[in-house]
Amino acid sequence: MKKICLTVIGLYLLLLNSFSQTTIKKDSTKQSVNKTQEIYIDKPLQLDEINFVSSYYNQTGNHSPVTGGIGTEAVTDISNGIDLKFLASDVEGYKYTLTAGLGIDYHTAASAAFVSKSGASKIGGTRVYPSINYQEEDKKGTVKGVGLYYSSEFNYHSFGIDANYSKKVGSGGEVSTKITAYFDKVKLIYPSELRPPTIVVSSASGSGSKNSIPSSPRYTFDGSLGYSQVINKNAQASLMMDVVSQSGLLSLPFHRVYFADGTDHIENLPSSRFKFPIGFRLNYFISDKIILRSFYRYYTDDWGITAHTASLEIPIKITPFFSVSPFFRYYKQTASTYFAPYQKHTAADSYYTSNYSYSAFSSNYFGIGIRTAPPDGVWKSAISSLEIRYGHYSQTTDLNSNIISFNFSFKQ
Repeated sequence: MKKICLTVIGLYLLLLNSFSQTTIKKDSTKQSVNKTQEIYIDKPLQLDEINFVSSYYNQTGNHSPVTGGIGTEAVTDISNGIDLKFLASDVEGYKYTLTAGLGIDYHTAASAAFVSKSGASKIGGTRVYPSINYQEEDKKGTVKGVGLYYSSEFNYHSFGIDANYSKKVGSGGEVSTKITAYFDKVKLIYPSELRPPTIVVSSASGSGSKNSIPSSPRYTFDGSLGYSQVINKNAQASLMMDVVSQSGLLSLPFHRVYFADGTDHIENLPSSRFKFPIGFRLNYFISDKIILRSFYRYYTDDWGITAHTASLEIPIKITPFFSVSPFFRYYKQTASTYFAPYQKHTAADSYYTSNYSYSAFSSNYFGIGIRTAPPDGVWKSAISSLEIRYGHYSQTTDLNSNIISFNFSFKQ
């Protein structure tokens, strides 16, 4: 973990040093000659902004799916991510944006040790997820973009691609669409007592062979449609809808399920899932210093879950360059058809899981964000803005967590 953090910090300092020495060269040799129109200038692609995010997450609970819906859910996660944003423009009024990102997470889960009955298993630990996004916007505000994503950890590898399009319509309206596809590989890591003899999982001491573990595919396709509208000078609303289809291995083989007769089995879920969330957002400017940001989402799927999410965030501007943002989110869902607690499933069940993320529960998430963006930089440095957010999450299944994050931005 120390090596990971030092690597990220070193990369960050190197980029910051390079960025602080970069100046934007304005090329005024290509301009529109029509004086009645806006003048556009050619600018080559160059670094415009750096964003660095770091967070710490801690979780407790007593319903681990690894041990069949009982046992510790303790998790800690340290996450570091950096985004580099490059901008360019041309004399036709087009703006081009290229964003390259790299994230590294280090996590420990107490329950992962119990994939083996001996408590000596070691699954995961580090996740690395690079990304790259490109988009172009014309002078009418029409945006086209594509993105590539990759994520890798011990038992999971994912490749993603998306394409998005948005267009301004009417007076203050905008329509947006996005299509996303993920192609994943899930390693078939079984509980030690149910593991085929040909499969060897590396232990905490590092022994074993990772190459001997087969994988199974998982596919996710998401189509989204959104519409936003400026209602008046104080209010803006948006409507969002997604259609999500998943297929392949949708369960995790190291999740145990204990039947009523005391026997243990591997979690078994259908090989397809259809999700349909629809959401509504309303932002209202009470004054120049206070904004209400509200959101509601309804969710349903063909596994029997329906859910409601409602959230409210109130950014309050204390000074022109300093604001605080208290927030609250409430969530409630019904249980999946395939969920039952420890030793409640029977041999008559075709599908079964004791993962409490599929149970009926409600949750609260609340906290506060603090942001500062002085014109001469934070502490008169190269940091253009700094945001700190803290949130506490509690669930009626006795799961609790805390997260604190820091976001540093550096803008030319």
